[in-house]
Amino acid sequence: MAGFFDKMISRGVSANASSEPEPSGEEIADAPVEETVTSSELRTLKKIREAAQELLKYGLLEESSKPNLYRVVLTHPEEVSCILEPLDLDIGIDEIRGLLYVKVRLDETPDQDEWSHPLVRRQRLTLEQSLLVAILRQHFVAWEQESGTGASQAQIPIDDLLPQLQIYLGDPGSESKERTRLLTLLDQLKGHGLVTSPDAHERIVIRPIIVHLADPTNLQALLVWLREQIDQQTSPHHSSEKDSNEEEI
Repeated sequence: MAGFFDKMISRGVSANASSEPEPSGEEIADAPVEETVTSSELRTLKKIREAAQELLKYGLLEESSKPNLYRVVLTHPEEVSCILEPLDLDIGIDEIRGLLYVKVRLDETPDQDEWSHPLVRRQRLTLEQSLLVAILRQHFVAWEQESGTGASQAQIPIDDLLPQLQIYLGDPGSESKERTRLLTLLDQLKGHGLVTSPDAHERIVIRPIIVHLADPTNLQALLVWLREQIDQQTSPHHSSEKDSNEEEI
């Protein structure tokens, strides 16, 4: 049986509940933003963060391998750009090939001879790697010309690459050594995200990022460097040094 004080408390609660005014529309509008954020909006923000983290982890997102994260970045490019902006980074968007990649903001990077960005490691390729990249890019462009820009799975048999690489690097002496050299180079380029591992039929897939890594500017720089090396080897100064060395011998 309820006591006297229990009845008084019950009456007070009922009175306060009945006399409490209902919030007006203006009061609802003035409520803090944190109280009006829905759970679905929080989930969207979480997806943006996850997509940005994936983009920073691998440096790229391909629609074929990560379609959900790819669509998140593609539909929220401004939000992801705001995440990358304090790092002097930006998004490169190649919607035709289904590719998103991280790039350095050139307008924020000091104009210096040496690579200066503290978070992006410059991909330094050897001469053999650079030649193979140029060959692979040529095949990728030919694939797109035949199948259409943005066509996926630009495959090429390893046997088709062997004679082309031999033209530039020479014959190592045996077919097994030549194949081993090519497989080693392909494995190194796989680490840069340019190709996949050979499948059961000894075919590789050239990934679309090769178009942006080996762009005409970079290929032109490679060509200029090769010409400089040839000029140095054929210059009179180099020939005179060679003759003097032969006389000493």
